[in-house]
Amino acid sequence: MTLISKKKITYPVGERLQQYLVEYDRATTLPVTYADLARFTGAYPLLDRQGNDTLWETVYYEPNALRELSQGLTEVYALLKTAGDLSFTRHLLADRIDYCRFGNSQPFRVRIVNQLNDNHDYFYVKKADASRVYGLELEHILSPNSITYLLNGNTLIEEHIAGIPGDDFIRRHLSRPHLNEVRMAKEFVKFNERCFARLLGDMRAYNYIVDVTLDFEDEQYRVRAIDFDQQCYEGKKNMYLPQFFKDNRAIVQLCSRLLKPENIRQYQAEERTLMARRARSERHRLKDLIDCLRHDTISTPEKVSQLKQELNRHHGTGQFSRCRGMGDVVRLNLKLMLMPPKKT
Repeated sequence: MTLISKKKITYPVGERLQQYLVEYDRATTLPVTYADLARFTGAYPLLDRQGNDTLWETVYYEPNALRELSQGLTEVYALLKTAGDLSFTRHLLADRIDYCRFGNSQPFRVRIVNQLNDNHDYFYVKKADASRVYGLELEHILSPNSITYLLNGNTLIEEHIAGIPGDDFIRRHLSRPHLNEVRMAKEFVKFNERCFARLLGDMRAYNYIVDVTLDFEDEQYRVRAIDFDQQCYEGKKNMYLPQFFKDNRAIVQLCSRLLKPENIRQYQAEERTLMARRARSERHRLKDLIDCLRHDTISTPEKVSQLKQELNRHHGTGQFSRCRGMGDVVRLNLKLMLMPPKKT
């Protein structure tokens, strides 16, 4: 079983990373901060439709504070969705704010309702952490998924990523008679490869979602990470391979049953090729980000040393021994995994 640190260290967003975020339009000034939302006066458990505890609490505020927060939160939503065009906010209302004590970022989840048609959407307000910011950026650059987020000081705003939570998908959907098992297995192999290439850790089932899309003949699946706190933080190599987490066992068994080794190698090669193409098309942005990471500290010396040793063994090389920090490790791991194979 893969074990993670009991409590991840939170690393501040440094000046170099802050400059990067300004250059790429991720930094802004917000009307509501994490500290503002933290001044709630009470909370009660939020239950799902079956009456089970969701580990979230719905919080409430003094009436005057709630009115100010609601207006500010609709403006934050406008910044996130329409680049700050406030003409769309007159019909919007922040009708519920949930809080989760579980997890490193201790997020608030804000539900925004359009009063004209009762349609609702969510976004998250979290404590800023450099590890998470690097994770969001690497996801945006190297994965097939674009990511929208904003940073203001110690406050991180993230869009909601829609999909079926991984643990819920495994429990309720994996055994559906109409599930295209081969496609699901293929996508998990690709997701596993993406996580390992960019060293995104802790992809237990509740830290990713499964996005199901109806195709003209069948269903397509995409596994998407939704938690980026463990971006290149842990020292154990298996932390970056979702296949080694116990609660992913059912999907791993599905892959083992349906996919031959040559199938798995093919899908891994396909995903590495796609990542390499994205890296080339965004090479200037990726270089700027990796340069920030190489000058930053987002893990402990002990974990960096352990990961260098394990990646040396995995890749059959000694190159990781020359890495000074996690930024060098990520850079070299991407280089080794995404470079085209030598022709024979």
